[in-house]
Amino acid sequence: MAIGYLIKEGFSGFERAKLSMSAAIFTITVSLLLLSFFTILFLNANSVVESLRTRVEMEAFLRDDVQEADIQRLQEQLEALDGIASVRFVTKDEAAAIFKQEFGEDINRVLKFNPLPPSYKITLEPEFRTAMEAGAVAERVAELAGVEEVKYRRDLLEMLDSRVQTFLAITLGVGFFILVASLFLVANTIRLAIYSKRKIIQTMKLIGATRAFIRFPFILEGIVQGLLGGCIAAGVVYAVFEYLERWLTSQLQEFVRVDPLSYAVIIGAGAILGLLGSLVSVRRFIGESVTS
Repeated sequence: MAIGYLIKEGFSGFERAKLSMSAAIFTITVSLLLLSFFTILFLNANSVVESLRTRVEMEAFLRDDVQEADIQRLQEQLEALDGIASVRFVTKDEAAAIFKQEFGEDINRVLKFNPLPPSYKITLEPEFRTAMEAGAVAERVAELAGVEEVKYRRDLLEMLDSRVQTFLAITLGVGFFILVASLFLVANTIRLAIYSKRKIIQTMKLIGATRAFIRFPFILEGIVQGLLGGCIAAGVVYAVFEYLERWLTSQLQEFVRVDPLSYAVIIGAGAILGLLGSLVSVRRFIGESVTS
């Protein structure tokens, strides 16, 4: 009977104080939208960076006098090295065809011979696509007999590493600020809603109601407010990204994506935000009213 009454009281707040409840839901919705878009921005930026890393390919150029047996041995040695995902042998003729495709000139016709050496195009494992790890792999490849030179975009990897560290520091700082500000706003908005019911709370205390009995309806209200705010925020995020995917090019659509599970996370985060806000507000307000 008591549980049913507490649940009924928790939902009755929406009828008694529509304005304060609406303000709390609006605050939670805006807070979740800020957190959601910021998180999605960070994840998509990270996806772009990882996409750029996958385009960094290492190439090991071989000496002109390398023999067929040495080529096979080199392939086996390269495939055995840590950090190498795959290797592909490029013959002198294939190198000339690639040169013609990229620069529009037939190097055999211009120079009357092919100066391009055979090579191995090397794809690195994802965890080795940083400047430091790729540099270590390049050093090991360069030590192999028959390898003349190793080339890769170290400058690009160093730039990405530097930018990622800076971006991560900024996003963690801004994300923490948004989270704290959101919790503060939600807690204060819910506190105002609780304050509007101060006379009811005082009456309940006078008739001997326990703190837990008084707190439960407000905590339930906070959770429901969070769920409603989360649903609205999830709906807005879905609508925004549906619109973006409709108008952006197919190339950008690869990065602007929201996993379906993210919408459940947004709704769940709303419930948690409402719960934390109501816990903070109820504890502070009821504690103050007890001493007053």
